Amino acid sequence: QVQVVDSGGGLVQPGESLRLSCVVSGLSSNIDDVVWNWYRQAPGKEREWVSGIMPSTSRSAKYADSVKGRFTISRGNGKNAVDLEMNYLKPEDTAVYYCRVSVDLRLYWGQGTQVTVSS
Repeated sequence: QVQVVDSGGGLVQPGESLRLSCVVSGLSSNIDDVVWNWYRQAPGKEREWVSGIMPSTSRSAKYADSVKGRFTISRGNGKNAVDLEMNYLKPEDTAVYYCRVSVDLRLYWGQGTQVTVSS
């Protein structure tokens, strides 16, 4: 059974940083075929895409305009993990962050991790 676990959220003040982690297990597919994406959903708003990467290729990571220059997505500890480094956090970054794993035309979501940016 495929399991996606995202973690690392918390309460921080504006300008501070957090690192989110996403780990997938139970995949029968080639891990190099995985596309990783982070989404977020703020209260009362629709879920929005934040960033994506396919670490096994030379394609560069992609970012939403709202986080470009502040967030960095990269391979985590091992091929089955991806991190999202979030710097210079703003109150408008407050949301539940979800990791999504895409492989072989299937999507797997993490349970979400809460990020709250408040003074």
